[in-house]
Amino acid sequence: MKSLNELKELREKLQKNMSARDKSDKVNIVVGMGTCGIAAGARKILQAIMKETEKRNIDVVVSQTGCIGMCEKEPLLDVKMPGKDRITYGNLSEKDVEKIIVEHIINGKVVEKFAVARLEEGGE
Repeated sequence: MKSLNELKELREKLQKNMSARDKSDKVNIVVGMGTCGIAAGARKILQAIMKETEKRNIDVVVSQTGCIGMCEKEPLLDVKMPGKDRITYGNLSEKDVEKIIVEHIINGKVVEKFAVARLEEGGE
């Protein structure tokens, strides 16, 4: 740390990260990071999500979980928008992340091409 400006930038970055943990009314993106997911490329998917949401300045909660349970469809991610069904996307590559962010999270339209499961609101 060399200057007051660097300290202010660090503070703003940390505050932004802390607000991302408030899950109450935000879009939640959960990436399956079990060994099966990691072996299939889940880390690259997680990095692509972080990069895309930061690039587009989208306020979402991004978290990790263990095995989601459909190992043959890894890497997997869940998108849960407030008041909407939870959608699980699978068989993903890094380039698919941008499409999911734009079509589902920004425009509210499920990307059926990659959707592998749907959990109705309140039906966990």
